[in-house]
Amino acid sequence: MIPNEIREAILALKKQGRALREISRALKVSRNTVRRTLRAPPAKPPPEDPQHQGIIERLPDLYRRCKGNAVRIREILKDEYQLDVPYSSLTRLLREHELREPKRRSGIYHFEPGQEMQHDTSPHRLVLGDKPVIAQCASLVLAYSRMLLIQYYPAFTRFEAKTFLTEAFRFFDGTCPRCTIDNTSVLVAGGSGPGAIIAPEMAAFGELFGVAFIPHAIMHSDRKARVERPFAYAENNFLAGRSFRDWVDLNAQARAWCEQYANAKPKRSLGMSPQAAYVMEKRHLRPLPLHIPAVTQIHYRVVDTQGYVHLDTNRYSVPQRLLGKQVEVHKRPVQVLVYRAGQRVAEHPRLLGKRYTDHLIKAHHASLQRGRTPSGPSPQELGLIGRDPILDQYVAALKKRSPGRGVTKLRRLLELQRSYPCGAFLKAVGQALKYGLFDLNRLERLILESVAGDFFNLADED
Repeated sequence: MIPNEIREAILALKKQGRALREISRALKVSRNTVRRTLRAPPAKPPPEDPQHQGIIERLPDLYRRCKGNAVRIREILKDEYQLDVPYSSLTRLLREHELREPKRRSGIYHFEPGQEMQHDTSPHRLVLGDKPVIAQCASLVLAYSRMLLIQYYPAFTRFEAKTFLTEAFRFFDGTCPRCTIDNTSVLVAGGSGPGAIIAPEMAAFGELFGVAFIPHAIMHSDRKARVERPFAYAENNFLAGRSFRDWVDLNAQARAWCEQYANAKPKRSLGMSPQAAYVMEKRHLRPLPLHIPAVTQIHYRVVDTQGYVHLDTNRYSVPQRLLGKQVEVHKRPVQVLVYRAGQRVAEHPRLLGKRYTDHLIKAHHASLQRGRTPSGPSPQELGLIGRDPILDQYVAALKKRSPGRGVTKLRRLLELQRSYPCGAFLKAVGQALKYGLFDLNRLERLILESVAGDFFNLADED
């Protein structure tokens, strides 16, 4: 196969009137090669496929009808027009007839030290404690030095955004005045692009650190390419072959990976490692505020009848004296604090990535189980026995005919002993034991009859 450059040179020299031998020597090719090239007919474009001509006529209408979806265009051509065209041929026809928008050239962004940070999130699949989960990977990178920090969360709300950004700012020991983000509703309250309205909660958070959050324009995600590229790197390098016990272990390993590998590895575009470039960028970063408040979300809850407060589908115990009372629940990244009237009444580790789970501090709740069944003589029995053998026999027989230790009946018998004269009481007890009478109401009538005979004359006077 003769290269195109040689073919074009042979034709050009022939047009200049050069001899065949001269052309052969000048281009260092054989004369037969020169002859074949000169005798070869000019290249013609491949003949147009008649089937393609019918497709081309229908393409503009089908392109609008299917909203540019080549898969649907191919299906309709096959179903409605019985034209079976390969997918690659169809996409070529769309490009040749300029129905598809051509790819645009991407630009190159240059950043000065301390000028910009970039933040984004991406879902990653991983195994956490032998259980597959989808975790949200949050990333922040310094645009100049490419210094990177990633962390993982079960979900990513404004609470997690403030938690991650606070940790990242501390990791970098400073901030840049501008942070480029996407148009996520986590940070954006309305609109899109540089003119979007940042949520007041996040705007106030940014003011604390001197950071302005600026979303990129729609369909211009390459504007934050510094933070987009490391996601695939983390997914294919950090997560590959690693196991994690829980969320705390996962984020500890992610931070160590950033420090020891991702930020220590030299980058061709930098000519050095991000850690080396960070040394030059560090003095251009804005210093952190003197006091960084803990990221806290306050909820008001009423303690339920079981002595718990509810937060994110989980329950945390509080002292049972607060049943039915309103308390303040302070949600923090790894803690849950409960306050009542300005006093902290409970502190729990936050249940990350769990649902419908209880966390109980045993000191908060007294046991609902009854104590062990008392054994031995009851106080009522001890108050009756040991004074008269007849009474002791009656007490023993009464216990056998009563449930448990017979405390109820023994208490009544003790009341009768204390209420009536000793002689009348013991006389009635003796009669009751003789005849097997253990109904204490009838025993009391026997006592009253004995008392009436001794102290009162109940016979009618003539």
